[in-house]
Amino acid sequence: MPRILLDTNMPTGLRAVLSDHEVVSAPRMGWGALENGELLAVAEAEGFDTLITGDKNIAYQQTITGRRIAIIVLSTNHWPTVRAQQELVVGAVRAAIVGSYAEVTLRPPPLIRRRFKPSAEC
Repeated sequence: MPRILLDTNMPTGLRAVLSDHEVVSAPRMGWGALENGELLAVAEAEGFDTLITGDKNIAYQQTITGRRIAIIVLSTNHWPTVRAQQELVVGAVRAAIVGSYAEVTLRPPPLIRRRFKPSAEC
């Protein structure tokens, strides 16, 4: 069963979305305070296959080539947005291979515009 680590900034609802994987959050592992470089090293040493994060700068801040862990970056950690487009996350996890890097762009839901109704008191 593939092991997935959710970075501190990811919604824990992803555990249910990825129920056919072992999904653990960094804080649950006691790694909530680790920076990206340390987190990647520890996750690799502990045998995680994939890291899911919302840190869009990870590719610029860390050396990602030659890693033994796949990295998936989500464009948002807003749970309603992630949940509404969960198939994109699932697809990225299924396509992940050792050392791969993928960015998943999740579109925000459309805004609901309500018409202004003046009250009778105005």
